[in-house]
Amino acid sequence: MPSRVSPVERVRAEIDQLFADPARDLGEVVGRSGLPPIRFHDLRHTYASLALRAGVHPKVVAEVLGHANISITLDTYSHAIPAMQESAAATVARLVFGI
Repeated sequence: MPSRVSPVERVRAEIDQLFADPARDLGEVVGRSGLPPIRFHDLRHTYASLALRAGVHPKVVAEVLGHANISITLDTYSHAIPAMQESAAATVARLVFGI
């Protein structure tokens, strides 16, 4: 008796087929779009920088990127979060000075 493939397994197999080589697939999509070439790594860096600037917690960004710990993310992307330092200073000033 043949085993039945569940709908979830079927979708996973289709996704695996579609994204068998993400870097190659990205190159094909970008090439067809007429946009300048971009590497897969560039997309990761762009995501991390934009997410941190938008206020996404660094721990969440670290998890999405698969970093072993948050210090890797903070060391790599600290340039993207100067607003966090300003916000922290303003928060402490409000607490200390009641402003």
